[in-house]
Amino acid sequence: MGTSPRWHAVRLSAVRGFAAWARTFDQAVQVPPTRMLPFRTTRATPYLYTASEINALMDAATSLRPLLRAVTIQTLIGLLAVTGMRAGEAVGADVSDLDLNTGVLTIRGAKFGKSRQLPLHPSTTDALSTYLRVRAHHGATTSALLVSTAGTRLTYNNAQRIFKKLTARASVMPRSAACRPRLHDFRHTFAVNTLLDAYESGADPGERIPLLATYLGHTESANTYWYLHACPELLTAAANRVDHHLATVTR
Repeated sequence: MGTSPRWHAVRLSAVRGFAAWARTFDQAVQVPPTRMLPFRTTRATPYLYTASEINALMDAATSLRPLLRAVTIQTLIGLLAVTGMRAGEAVGADVSDLDLNTGVLTIRGAKFGKSRQLPLHPSTTDALSTYLRVRAHHGATTSALLVSTAGTRLTYNNAQRIFKKLTARASVMPRSAACRPRLHDFRHTFAVNTLLDAYESGADPGERIPLLATYLGHTESANTYWYLHACPELLTAAANRVDHHLATVTR
Protein backbone atom coordinates (compact mmCIF):
# COMPACT_ATOMS: atom_id res chain seq x y z
CA MET A 1 0.00 0.00 0.00
CA GLY A 2 1.14 3.53 -0.74
CA THR A 3 3.80 2.45 -3.21
CA SER A 4 4.16 3.84 -6.73
CA PRO A 5 3.68 1.96 -10.02
CA ARG A 6 7.38 2.44 -10.64
CA TRP A 7 8.22 0.65 -7.38
CA HIS A 8 6.06 -2.33 -8.38
CA ALA A 9 7.61 -2.40 -11.86
CA VAL A 10 11.15 -2.35 -10.44
CA ARG A 11 10.32 -5.15 -8.01
CA LEU A 12 8.82 -7.25 -10.79
CA SER A 13 11.92 -6.61 -12.88
CA ALA A 14 14.03 -8.17 -10.13
CA VAL A 15 11.69 -11.17 -10.01
CA ARG A 16 11.88 -11.44 -13.80
CA GLY A 17 15.66 -11.59 -13.70
CA PHE A 18 15.61 -14.33 -11.07
CA ALA A 19 12.96 -16.28 -12.98
CA ALA A 20 15.00 -16.06 -16.19
CA TRP A 21 17.99 -17.48 -14.32
CA ALA A 22 15.88 -20.26 -12.74
CA ARG A 23 14.43 -21.18 -16.11
CA THR A 24 17.87 -22.23 -17.32
CA PHE A 25 17.59 -25.12 -14.81
CA ASP A 26 13.86 -25.79 -15.06
CA GLN A 27 11.93 -25.04 -18.25
CA ALA A 28 8.69 -25.14 -16.27
CA VAL A 29 9.56 -21.82 -14.56
CA GLN A 30 7.47 -18.99 -15.96
CA VAL A 31 9.15 -15.65 -16.69
CA PRO A 32 6.83 -12.62 -16.24
CA PRO A 33 6.32 -10.64 -19.49
CA THR A 34 8.34 -7.42 -19.73
CA ARG A 35 5.22 -5.28 -20.17
CA MET A 36 3.15 -6.81 -17.39
CA LEU A 37 3.56 -3.74 -15.16
CA PRO A 38 4.63 -0.93 -17.48
CA PHE A 39 5.42 2.54 -16.18
CA ARG A 40 6.55 5.76 -17.71
CA THR A 41 9.83 7.28 -16.64
CA THR A 42 9.13 10.83 -15.48
CA ARG A 43 11.57 13.66 -15.07
CA ALA A 44 11.49 16.03 -12.16
CA THR A 45 9.74 19.32 -12.81
CA PRO A 46 12.34 22.12 -12.67
CA TYR A 47 12.05 24.40 -9.67
CA LEU A 48 12.47 27.93 -10.98
CA TYR A 49 13.82 30.17 -8.23
CA THR A 50 12.66 33.73 -7.83
CA ALA A 51 15.18 36.45 -7.02
CA SER A 52 13.76 36.71 -3.50
CA GLU A 53 14.16 32.95 -2.97
CA ILE A 54 17.80 33.07 -4.07
CA ASN A 55 18.42 35.96 -1.67
CA ALA A 56 16.67 34.03 1.10
CA LEU A 57 18.89 31.00 0.51
CA MET A 58 22.01 33.17 0.52
CA ASP A 59 20.88 34.80 3.77
CA ALA A 60 20.10 31.42 5.34
CA ALA A 61 23.62 30.24 4.50
CA THR A 62 25.05 32.92 6.81
CA SER A 63 23.74 30.92 9.78
CA LEU A 64 25.91 27.91 8.91
CA ARG A 65 28.86 27.12 11.10
CA PRO A 66 31.77 27.27 10.93
CA LEU A 67 32.32 30.42 8.89
CA LEU A 68 34.14 28.57 6.11
CA ARG A 69 31.09 26.38 5.47
CA ALA A 70 28.84 29.44 5.36
CA VAL A 71 30.92 31.33 2.81
CA THR A 72 31.54 28.20 0.72
CA ILE A 73 27.85 27.40 0.38
CA GLN A 74 27.04 31.06 -0.27
CA THR A 75 29.66 31.11 -3.00
CA LEU A 76 28.31 27.89 -4.51
CA ILE A 77 24.73 29.17 -4.61
CA GLY A 78 25.77 32.52 -6.05
CA LEU A 79 27.98 30.90 -8.68
CA LEU A 80 25.24 28.53 -9.82
CA ALA A 81 22.68 31.32 -9.94
CA VAL A 82 24.73 33.71 -12.09
CA THR A 83 26.42 31.22 -14.42
CA GLY A 84 23.97 28.35 -14.87
CA MET A 85 26.87 25.92 -14.58
CA ARG A 86 26.27 22.38 -13.42
CA ALA A 87 26.69 21.81 -9.69
CA GLY A 88 29.21 19.08 -10.49
CA GLU A 89 31.21 21.57 -12.53
CA ALA A 90 31.25 24.03 -9.65
CA VAL A 91 32.55 21.55 -7.08
CA GLY A 92 34.99 20.18 -9.64
CA ALA A 93 36.54 23.57 -10.41
CA ASP A 94 40.08 24.34 -9.26
CA VAL A 95 41.54 27.65 -8.13
CA SER A 96 43.74 27.58 -11.24
CA ASP A 97 40.61 27.56 -13.42
CA LEU A 98 39.68 31.03 -12.17
CA ASP A 99 41.36 34.05 -13.74
CA LEU A 100 40.44 37.06 -11.64
CA ASN A 101 42.29 39.46 -13.95
CA THR A 102 40.20 38.61 -17.00
CA GLY A 103 37.09 37.59 -15.06
CA VAL A 104 36.88 34.17 -16.68
CA LEU A 105 36.18 30.76 -15.14
CA THR A 106 37.29 27.79 -17.25
CA ILE A 107 35.25 24.60 -17.02
CA ARG A 108 37.49 21.67 -17.89
CA GLY A 109 36.50 18.14 -18.85
CA ALA A 110 32.79 18.79 -18.44
CA LYS A 111 29.99 16.61 -19.81
CA PHE A 112 30.89 14.98 -23.14
CA GLY A 113 34.53 15.89 -22.41
CA LYS A 114 33.98 19.49 -23.47
CA SER A 115 35.69 22.47 -21.89
CA ARG A 116 34.46 26.06 -22.04
CA GLN A 117 35.14 29.50 -20.61
CA LEU A 118 32.55 31.46 -18.65
CA PRO A 119 32.88 35.26 -18.59
CA LEU A 120 31.92 36.53 -15.14
CA HIS A 121 30.29 39.76 -14.08
CA PRO A 122 32.64 42.04 -12.08
CA SER A 123 30.45 41.58 -9.00
CA THR A 124 30.91 37.81 -9.29
CA THR A 125 34.66 38.21 -9.67
CA ASP A 126 34.73 40.43 -6.56
CA ALA A 127 32.73 37.85 -4.58
CA LEU A 128 35.07 35.05 -5.64
CA SER A 129 38.09 37.17 -4.74
CA THR A 130 36.65 37.69 -1.25
CA TYR A 131 35.96 33.97 -0.93
CA LEU A 132 39.55 33.12 -1.86
CA ARG A 133 40.80 35.39 0.92
CA VAL A 134 38.53 33.70 3.48
CA ARG A 135 39.55 30.32 2.13
CA ALA A 136 43.24 31.17 2.50
CA HIS A 137 42.68 32.58 6.01
CA HIS A 138 41.33 29.17 7.07
CA GLY A 139 44.44 27.45 5.76
CA ALA A 140 42.92 25.67 2.76
CA THR A 141 45.70 24.37 0.54
CA THR A 142 43.80 22.02 -1.77
CA SER A 143 43.64 22.84 -5.48
CA ALA A 144 39.84 22.82 -5.31
CA LEU A 145 38.05 26.16 -5.60
CA LEU A 146 35.23 25.25 -3.22
CA VAL A 147 36.39 23.58 -0.03
CA SER A 148 34.87 21.69 2.86
CA THR A 149 35.48 22.51 6.51
CA ALA A 150 38.13 19.76 6.49
CA GLY A 151 40.07 21.69 3.88
CA THR A 152 39.30 19.19 1.14
CA ARG A 153 37.23 19.56 -2.03
CA LEU A 154 33.55 20.15 -1.40
CA THR A 155 31.60 17.11 -2.62
CA TYR A 156 28.29 17.25 -4.46
CA ASN A 157 26.54 14.99 -1.93
CA ASN A 158 27.66 17.13 0.98
CA ALA A 159 26.60 20.32 -0.80
CA GLN A 160 23.20 18.86 -1.65
CA ARG A 161 22.68 17.73 1.95
CA ILE A 162 23.44 21.21 3.31
CA PHE A 163 21.33 22.85 0.59
CA LYS A 164 18.32 20.74 1.54
CA LYS A 165 18.54 22.09 5.09
CA LEU A 166 18.85 25.63 3.80
CA THR A 167 15.67 25.35 1.73
CA ALA A 168 13.73 24.60 4.91
CA ARG A 169 15.35 27.51 6.78
CA ALA A 170 14.63 29.87 3.90
CA SER A 171 11.06 28.55 3.49
CA VAL A 172 11.80 27.53 -0.10
CA MET A 173 9.38 24.64 -0.13
CA PRO A 174 8.43 22.04 -2.77
CA ARG A 175 5.71 23.19 -5.15
CA SER A 176 4.59 19.61 -5.74
CA ALA A 177 5.83 16.06 -5.28
CA ALA A 178 7.64 16.34 -8.62
CA CYS A 179 8.87 19.92 -8.19
CA ARG A 180 11.36 20.18 -5.34
CA PRO A 181 14.20 22.71 -5.00
CA ARG A 182 17.53 21.20 -6.08
CA LEU A 183 20.97 22.60 -6.79
CA HIS A 184 20.54 21.62 -10.44
CA ASP A 185 17.49 23.86 -10.74
CA PHE A 186 19.64 26.98 -10.65
CA ARG A 187 20.69 25.92 -14.16
CA HIS A 188 17.07 25.82 -15.29
CA THR A 189 16.43 29.19 -13.67
CA PHE A 190 19.44 30.75 -15.40
CA ALA A 191 18.29 29.48 -18.80
CA VAL A 192 14.73 30.75 -18.36
CA ASN A 193 15.88 34.14 -17.08
CA THR A 194 18.20 34.50 -20.07
CA LEU A 195 15.25 34.12 -22.44
CA LEU A 196 13.05 36.37 -20.32
CA ASP A 197 15.70 39.06 -20.52
CA ALA A 198 15.63 38.78 -24.33
CA TYR A 199 11.88 39.27 -24.42
CA GLU A 200 11.91 42.13 -21.92
CA SER A 201 14.78 43.96 -23.64
CA GLY A 202 13.24 43.62 -27.08
CA ALA A 203 15.98 41.30 -28.35
CA ASP A 204 15.42 38.24 -30.53
CA PRO A 205 15.02 35.18 -28.25
CA GLY A 206 15.94 32.92 -31.17
CA GLU A 207 19.37 34.53 -31.40
CA ARG A 208 19.95 33.91 -27.70
CA ILE A 209 19.50 30.14 -27.97
CA PRO A 210 22.87 29.34 -29.65
CA LEU A 211 24.66 31.68 -27.23
CA LEU A 212 22.90 30.13 -24.25
CA ALA A 213 23.67 26.62 -25.51
CA THR A 214 27.36 27.48 -25.78
CA TYR A 215 27.41 29.06 -22.31
CA LEU A 216 25.68 26.04 -20.78
CA GLY A 217 28.07 23.67 -22.52
CA HIS A 218 25.57 21.94 -24.79
CA THR A 219 26.81 20.36 -28.01
CA GLU A 220 23.48 21.08 -29.71
CA SER A 221 20.92 23.84 -29.21
CA ALA A 222 18.20 21.18 -29.03
CA ASN A 223 19.58 20.10 -25.66
CA THR A 224 19.00 23.61 -24.33
CA TYR A 225 15.25 23.55 -24.91
CA TRP A 226 14.73 21.15 -21.99
CA TYR A 227 15.98 23.90 -19.69
CA LEU A 228 13.56 26.40 -21.18
CA HIS A 229 10.71 24.95 -19.24
CA ALA A 230 7.34 26.38 -20.26
CA CYS A 231 6.98 28.54 -17.18
CA PRO A 232 4.13 31.06 -17.00
CA GLU A 233 6.55 33.99 -17.27
CA LEU A 234 8.03 32.73 -20.54
CA LEU A 235 4.63 31.92 -22.01
CA THR A 236 3.34 35.36 -21.04
CA ALA A 237 6.38 37.09 -22.52
CA ALA A 238 6.03 35.14 -25.77
CA ALA A 239 2.31 35.89 -25.97
CA ASN A 240 2.92 39.59 -25.38
CA ARG A 241 5.55 39.62 -28.13
CA VAL A 242 3.08 38.02 -30.56
CA ASP A 243 0.30 40.44 -29.56
CA HIS A 244 2.61 43.41 -30.07
CA HIS A 245 3.67 42.12 -33.48
CA LEU A 246 0.08 41.52 -34.58
CA ALA A 247 -0.96 44.96 -33.38
CA THR A 248 1.88 46.50 -35.39
CA VAL A 249 1.17 44.72 -38.67
CA THR A 250 -2.60 45.28 -38.53
CA ARG A 251 -2.48 49.05 -38.04
